[in-house]
Amino acid sequence: MRMRVLLVVVLTGISALLVNGQNTAEKLLESQDRLSIGGYAQIDYNQPLSSDVHQNGNMDVHRLVMMFAYRFNERTQFVTELEYEHVKEVFVEQAFLNYRVNDWMSFRGGLLLIPMGITNEYHEPATYNGVERPNLDSKIVPTTWREIGAGFTGNIQNLDLKYQVYVVNGFKSYDDGGVLRGTDAFRKGRQKGAESIFTHPNLAAKFDYYGVPGLKFGFSAYLGETQTSLYDGIEKGNTALEAMADSSVIGINMIGFDGRYSTNGWVFRGQINYASLNNTDQYNAFTGKDLGSQLFGYYLEAGYDLLNSKNTDQKLVPFARYEKYNTHQEVEGITQNLAYDRTDVTAGIGWWMSPGAVLKADMQWFSNEASDDSKTQLNLGIGIWF
Repeated sequence: MRMRVLLVVVLTGISALLVNGQNTAEKLLESQDRLSIGGYAQIDYNQPLSSDVHQNGNMDVHRLVMMFAYRFNERTQFVTELEYEHVKEVFVEQAFLNYRVNDWMSFRGGLLLIPMGITNEYHEPATYNGVERPNLDSKIVPTTWREIGAGFTGNIQNLDLKYQVYVVNGFKSYDDGGVLRGTDAFRKGRQKGAESIFTHPNLAAKFDYYGVPGLKFGFSAYLGETQTSLYDGIEKGNTALEAMADSSVIGINMIGFDGRYSTNGWVFRGQINYASLNNTDQYNAFTGKDLGSQLFGYYLEAGYDLLNSKNTDQKLVPFARYEKYNTHQEVEGITQNLAYDRTDVTAGIGWWMSPGAVLKADMQWFSNEASDDSKTQLNLGIGIWF
């Protein structure tokens, strides 16, 4: 019943900032230049607050990203996203070839963002409220989630429908030990296109409807199985070793609904995700992990642009966000950990000096069902996007 009510809420208009906006890759794909450049940066200060103890704050160049697109001809382009995290870690977040078949279909192949929810595709800091991304998009989705694959994407304008359908590599569940766990579910299993193990293909799809002015509504689905190193080198017909390898595989069925809506200065955003996992009892027994068999979470957010009535491209947006997410919604063969049933409340303000430059400040309160105590944190941030 609870999930049904939340789905109805999302379907009836939960929504968000920058409804009809584009992410950097979409902007670069529309450029007619031979070589196009974009990027974004996020610089944060996070300060835990406690009345009992002193706590150090953390200052971090969280992300510095450069994006490049090269147009070979009017139909063929290459896009890549190179990211430095915490100054010292280097990642490739996207690297794909895009070929426009016709006005409503393009082939895309390479390292792709999985189209699940909002933030995984629209993760530039100037496209969302708050210094940090929603924790739902860290613990369940998990942002930034990308894998190697290929498929088709396009925009059917007479239906006001954007679609993406890809066959991709999946999460790694076992490599010299179990990888997935209860506290953050799939996050450690992201292979990120780095010498990825491949044993089972997975399907990722998303459909976005934008036929109502100011509203964008999305449905996402991800179906498949995890990847494991244990099949490598097994002699065919060795049922004992095959059974052991099977115990290291998790079946995943994940769906998501998201909505974004903007009207008269008001901005709304909402997202809900549910995942059903198969074989978690065998997996946990084999690996000693505590992965849940069902994951569930949602968030609701509202903000208002105080400069909406002014003739300016600046924005001043106070906002509030409520998140509820549980990576132990259901378990099999293990004890449910109430600490994984979490609630986050975020309230703050952002000043967009221009559409691609923002200063942010917010407070966050974190709590879970295992403790009556909540943790509080102050966040300050600078966001850049071009």
